[in-house]
Amino acid sequence: MANKLISEMRLPKSIANIFAARNITTAKDALSLTELELMKLLDVELSEVRSALALMSEIVCPPYQTALLLMEQRAATEHLGGHLPTRLKGLDAALCGGVPFGVVTELVGPPGTGKTQFCLKLSLLAALPAHYGGLDGGVIYIDVESTFSSRRMIEMGASSFPEIFHSKGMAQEMAGRILVLQPTSLSEFTESLEKIKVSLLQNQVKLLVIDSMEALVPGGHEQRAPGQHPLSWHISLITSLAEFSRIPIVVTNQVRPQSHDESCLYPFQVQKMDRILKDRTRYYSHIVAVLGFHWAHAVTIRLVLEAKSGQRFMNVEKSPTSPPLAFSFTINPSGISLLTDDGTEMVVPETCNLSSR
Repeated sequence: MANKLISEMRLPKSIANIFAARNITTAKDALSLTELELMKLLDVELSEVRSALALMSEIVCPPYQTALLLMEQRAATEHLGGHLPTRLKGLDAALCGGVPFGVVTELVGPPGTGKTQFCLKLSLLAALPAHYGGLDGGVIYIDVESTFSSRRMIEMGASSFPEIFHSKGMAQEMAGRILVLQPTSLSEFTESLEKIKVSLLQNQVKLLVIDSMEALVPGGHEQRAPGQHPLSWHISLITSLAEFSRIPIVVTNQVRPQSHDESCLYPFQVQKMDRILKDRTRYYSHIVAVLGFHWAHAVTIRLVLEAKSGQRFMNVEKSPTSPPLAFSFTINPSGISLLTDDGTEMVVPETCNLSSR
């Protein structure tokens, strides 16, 4: 709208001609200058400048919408209320329906905790026909660590939806909806993202999975200033893809130990720091998600997968709709299953056990 031509606006002909004579052709050209600059450049009275700018601003300003109208538009255009159900009852209830459209959901945890298993199941659910509760669309799966397993996905499908996967040709059709890319470097990953922008429009893609982001960055555990983050461009593109394509984007991330010298970021944490220094056994008692604060701010939902004393937990650590909750789960032929649908509310300490560095 800012590039709208002044000649196409309802300005008085006299002032419109002056703008044209001074080579100020678009609303952006005019609105980028101050009133005094325009007075001097156009050689007109301040009242005329203000009148012209007010009219331009009114024309190029996008119309406002009420929150109710936006909610009704989303409800009318987005399948399943704008969420991809995970089929994990307690988790879906906590997230108000499942993995939300239009934002980035992060799965964090050490290797072997079930992140890829969860991604495979979500991919299956996105490709599932709509009358079975799926999104009935394509999936782009960026498999950075070469952990994608078609056989495991078919096993999940046959166990979860035998009526579909035992039908002739259905397993092949479902698998054919999932496009797997396996970049081996950051430059190849960049090329993959460029291709995705086109595929999102052409292939009816309903889910993007990146497994995992951390593996793309040499020395990914190192701390960097925000402006020096090697994935800055990629992070911006991923968040914009989620927002404008209105699909769920799921990204996995690794963890690393946190040393005690990283714990004291703010004055109110000094007392906690003193306690840690007295107990050297707690030197690496916390873990942190890698990729840093720049990445953490791009994430709307963060699910932390961990194993303690032989039991697996999925923690809702960051969500605009849920308090911190912990769900115990197991991995079986159908994928991930919660042992109970009632999450345990977690007590958040002065600093979260899983920070972002």
